[in-house]
Order: sequence, then C-alpha cells, then structure tokens
Amino acid sequence: MSDTSPKPWAATALTLFPEAFPGVLSASVIGGAEKSQIWSLETVDIRNFSSNKHRTVDGTPAGGGAGMVLRPDIAAAAIDSVPKNGRALIYLTPRGTPLTQHRVKELAAGPGVIVFCARFEGLDERVIEARQMEEISIGDYVLAGGEVAAQVLIEACVRLIPGVLGKAESTVEESFEEGLLEYPLYTKPREFEGRAIPDVLLSGNHQKVEDWRKAKMIEATQARRPDLFDAYTARQERTKGDAT
Repeated sequence: MSDTSPKPWAATALTLFPEAFPGVLSASVIGGAEKSQIWSLETVDIRNFSSNKHRTVDGTPAGGGAGMVLRPDIAAAAIDSVPKNGRALIYLTPRGTPLTQHRVKELAAGPGVIVFCARFEGLDERVIEARQMEEISIGDYVLAGGEVAAQVLIEACVRLIPGVLGKAESTVEESFEEGLLEYPLYTKPREFEGRAIPDVLLSGNHQKVEDWRKAKMIEATQARRPDLFDAYTARQERTKGDAT
C-alpha cells in the first residue's frame, strides 16, 4: 500500500561549504519545525564532483579578467545528483530577479527548493542555461558566496509553511502582504523615555486601530519605498476601474 501522507517541504543546498548549514536555520521556530519534520534540509558538497585529487572546481574566466569561475561540468554533475521532484532549481546571484514575498509564497506552496550557492566570480553561463536555473537576487549588493542568501530564501519560505508559526495571522498582517510596509509596533511599558504608545492603540476600538495601522502603512511606504507605493496606488486604481 502506497504512502499517501504529505511529504515535508524539502530544501537542498548545493555548496562548497556545507559546514555553513544549517546556520540560522537551526534557530527558533524554523529549527523547531525542521526537528518536527515539517520541512527538511540537506546539503550537497560540490567538491565531491571534482575528478582531480585537489578537488578543484573552478577555472580562469574565458576572455580574461579577475577571479575564477565555477566549472559547468562539475556544477552540472552536482545538480544532476539531486532528485528534483518538482522543486524549483535556483541560482542565487546579484544579477537575478529580486526576491519578493509573492515569489516566496509560490515557493512555500510547492514541494521545496534546490538552491545553488556559487562562489568566486560566479557560475559558468552554460550550465545555467542547460539546467534552466531560476536566477534570484536577495538585494543589490555582493556577498562572498551564496550560502547566506540561500538561508535567507529558505527561511522566508519555511515560515509560511502551515504549522511553523503559531498564529496564521502572523503571516497576514506584515510587510509586503498588501504591497505595503508594516505599521509601527508597540508593547509595554506604556511610556518609554518620554514616548507614549499612541492613544488609538489603547482605545479598544478595533476599527480605529485598523484604520490607524492602514494609514501608517501607506505613510511608511510612500516615504521609504516610493516604488512599492506607486505599484500599490496603480493596483488600487485598477481595482476601482474594474468595479465600475
């Protein structure tokens, strides 16, 4: 009789530094969820697919230039050793498409991810094309390697898996869910260094609290992320147009 129980969300990191994992992924609710088998993590050492005694994985860039490039034959062998099982194959690179909460939600709803963590100057273009790797960036800056970026992507996905966070609303009322930044947060004490919690938050009037929070989300997004604010207002206009 076949096992019809749901399989845990599975992450595989292809890396030259498997000792970098699990890193932050072992902490707090993310690590607890892995121990509870809600999701799983494995690492694959890319150097194991090198055929020379020094386990070399890189070569000089064609056309000259600084640094070294990860070889396509070794990278492809490492990638091909991992069962895909419907998972997205992701190459983390500054030139990739920016990671968004929308894409994170899509990945979290799937069976998992296979993440290639590059080092040196990057990965030979031919294996990116041949294996149809999805290129993703976590920001407009450069890291020494993809391991930290992989942990960012995996954590962003895992926290959305049902059962990982305590309350479902924890993932609803937060930054980017409406295309807006999150509202300011407050807790005890009522006053801190002469600054008081806004009275509306202590009023007990849920509608006023909701209205205040929405106004603050719009205010913060307009001031700090005008690109997100313009996209938000454009969506609002389209929605109004569709309703008429």
